[in-house]
Amino acid sequence: MNEETKTQINAKYERELQRGERFWPDSIYKDAIVALGIFLLLVMLATFVGVHDSPKADPSDTSYIPRPEWYFLFLFKFLALYGQIPILGKIEWIATVLIPGVAIGILTLLPFIDKSPHRYYAKRALPLAIMFIMVLGIVLLTMLADYPTVAHDGSGLPGLIQAVAGLVVPAIVYIAFTVMAYTLRERAVRAITVTAALGGALMVAFTVLAMVAFPLPAQETAEVPATLSDQISAGQDLYSIHCVECHGDDGMVEIISGVAGLEGKVVSIINSRDVLYTVNDASMAEIISYGRPDSGMPPLGRAYNPEGLTRAEIDYIVLFMRYTWDDRFEAPYIPPLYPPLAEGEVPTYSVHIQPIVKRYCISCHRPGKDSNAYYMDTYANILNSGDNAGKNVIAGDMNSYLIQTIQHTEILDADGRVLVGVMPPTSQLKPDIIDVFIRWVMGGMPE
Repeated sequence: MNEETKTQINAKYERELQRGERFWPDSIYKDAIVALGIFLLLVMLATFVGVHDSPKADPSDTSYIPRPEWYFLFLFKFLALYGQIPILGKIEWIATVLIPGVAIGILTLLPFIDKSPHRYYAKRALPLAIMFIMVLGIVLLTMLADYPTVAHDGSGLPGLIQAVAGLVVPAIVYIAFTVMAYTLRERAVRAITVTAALGGALMVAFTVLAMVAFPLPAQETAEVPATLSDQISAGQDLYSIHCVECHGDDGMVEIISGVAGLEGKVVSIINSRDVLYTVNDASMAEIISYGRPDSGMPPLGRAYNPEGLTRAEIDYIVLFMRYTWDDRFEAPYIPPLYPPLAEGEVPTYSVHIQPIVKRYCISCHRPGKDSNAYYMDTYANILNSGDNAGKNVIAGDMNSYLIQTIQHTEILDADGRVLVGVMPPTSQLKPDIIDVFIRWVMGGMPE
């Protein structure tokens, strides 16, 4: 920096210093306005957007693939794409340590590297172009973070296109910037600007190509119960599937019957005060998760059963037990299991029968259970499956096996032996639920 430039800068600094700004109230006022704006923004986000409903973290879920927070997704994608360039190989330490370290080192040493006294943007083409490509690359890599690098047929073309957009083009542009800055010098402004615009356009084009040609695979979104009443209802459904076979729908079973391998097993009455008052929620969740081998109870959690319940689902079962059987808890309003039927209305499977079956029948009548091969997990299975197919449900026939057994009438064979026992075996359905089944069968069993 020559003396003339230094003198100009010092003179400008003195003028600004004399004009100045008072800390109180000028600076404080500006800071307060900005802080108020940020606070109002957070309030609006919390009110109108809220927190995304998602299940609780489950350390025992080995199928979960951890991912970094959104502001690190570009590094996550950078590491994934680094291995897509054959000449680089898969030397992770270069991508995770060396390259970020060099970038941080350059930023740290930038005041010593760039000694130009100019601050006007038109004379700062090189630093602005470098930052433009860097920020654009971060944004594009973040957008590509969820896109796979391998196609369904095993082709690596998606990863190659993404690598060109996020690695190859920026690298070429940076090299071009360096060459122009040291060869064209004062005339490099226009060339650098054009190169930055062209490089940015290519990066965006390849990113769009990668997203359009190889879109994200469809993902199933699981509904997460948000309110307490929804969580209790979810817990009751889960209890009906996994627990009612041994403990009954009211938790009053003391001696197990009808369960292969556990016939005659004595268990605790889990809706009693002896259990509910002495076992806290954490211990109850642990019992459900890890089971009690000495009592014949299998583990239901994913720690020992990969296909088992998540920690959130176990918590829902505990909530159901507390708010249903523990007299110290007052249950909130819980919507009815199915819409009430009007006079003469015929129930349908999807609206009325399916939620009832899920809660009261599916525990035994599903694949893998010894229930005369009669499965009630789908509409077609209810109508056609089982050893007694064709007799279980008959449109307009009150002698259908299903109608008789839910009214606690056993089905006997020609020799007087029990062919089909009463359903459910450990309790009896409420009259309104029996009425729904009768009206459905007599109304033609509409789906």
